[in-house]
Amino acid sequence: MSKEKIITTEKACNENYDNDMRLNVQLNVWTLKTIGTWPRTVDRSLFETVERLLLNVLCQGLLAFILIPCSMYIVLEIKDFYNQLKLGSALSFFMMAVMKYCVLFVREDDIRRCVKYIEADWKNVKYRSDREIMLKNAKFGRRLIMICGAFMYGGVIFYYIALPLTRAKIVEEGGNLTYRRLVYPFPKILLDARRSPINEIFYAIQLCSGFVAHNVTVAACGLAALLAMHACGQLQILMNWMDRLVDGNENDTETLDQRLANIVEQHVRTIKFIDLTENLLHEISLVEVVGCTLNICFLGYYSMMEWDPKQPVSGMTYVILLISVTFNIFIFCYIGELLAEQTVKVGEKSYMIDWYRMPGKKSLAVPLMMSMSNTTTKITAGNLIELSISSFGDVIKTSVAYLNMLRTFTT
Repeated sequence: MSKEKIITTEKACNENYDNDMRLNVQLNVWTLKTIGTWPRTVDRSLFETVERLLLNVLCQGLLAFILIPCSMYIVLEIKDFYNQLKLGSALSFFMMAVMKYCVLFVREDDIRRCVKYIEADWKNVKYRSDREIMLKNAKFGRRLIMICGAFMYGGVIFYYIALPLTRAKIVEEGGNLTYRRLVYPFPKILLDARRSPINEIFYAIQLCSGFVAHNVTVAACGLAALLAMHACGQLQILMNWMDRLVDGNENDTETLDQRLANIVEQHVRTIKFIDLTENLLHEISLVEVVGCTLNICFLGYYSMMEWDPKQPVSGMTYVILLISVTFNIFIFCYIGELLAEQTVKVGEKSYMIDWYRMPGKKSLAVPLMMSMSNTTTKITAGNLIELSISSFGDVIKTSVAYLNMLRTFTT
């Protein structure tokens, strides 16, 4: 018989829940607060409201600073197809960032509800093993965010710093004008960005714009990892409780009816949390699936076209961006697969417990849990594509097919 110790009071309050909660959401707070999309507190101050408003305006302005002038540049000044495609594919990443940013901004209430769910679960930890399960999943989610951030911010360093600085300066007007090419060209009809100090100022603004766009991607991916891994932890806790349903724990004062009620309540609560997670993420996931399919295609194409052994910075930059985009969509599909596996395991665990030893008609609750496990909401992309390892494979295959078509069309 299990000797698991209860670490809670009658109200099931985890005394360390503040530190546990901070560990769980700290990276998400950093990434979301930076772009002004972390949910505001109910009793927010005037300073907090103004700060969030300024961050929203600043981030939207920085994203627009790239999208609008570059779109004009493509139409007015670029004549060859390759450069139009190259700049247009770069702008598609910013368009994805704008859409995800809007979703995060509009879905503030849903994010707040999810955070409240997580906080309550940490506060109401019942057994030591439950806390260990939640900590394990929280640390795994943090690792996913850190890896995603390393690739994304590494892309910023290469694309916005290393690549421009390693290119030779351009000399025009008989040697009277020397300047560095901007990361994103600026149309001359608006302003001549070749001259100092406008060139340096615009470069700094574009660097900030790139950081915002990549940070939006990290924030969206981190939010998905946080919610999905927390749901997985709650399902694992549920299965632990099922193992102790019939016989209970040593020194456990709960009756069979109380244990059964706790299991049903935990199951229903977790299902509601997964449903809320799906409603929050399905729009972001759709943007990721469609956008990453195209970006993997384009970045793979540019990695081949721009590769030069004598000057590898350009090729390496596109390779790093390709890896970061691929890993980003992999995270979405992987956590969807993990969550789907856990829901299936709950149904299997419902059958494997000694339900036949339960007195009376109490065992009738088991088929209900099995049925609910089979119909649990999964994470999808726009309610169209179920996120799984299989769908990740479909994204890669589709990207490669588009890449072959692009190579055929341009050669």
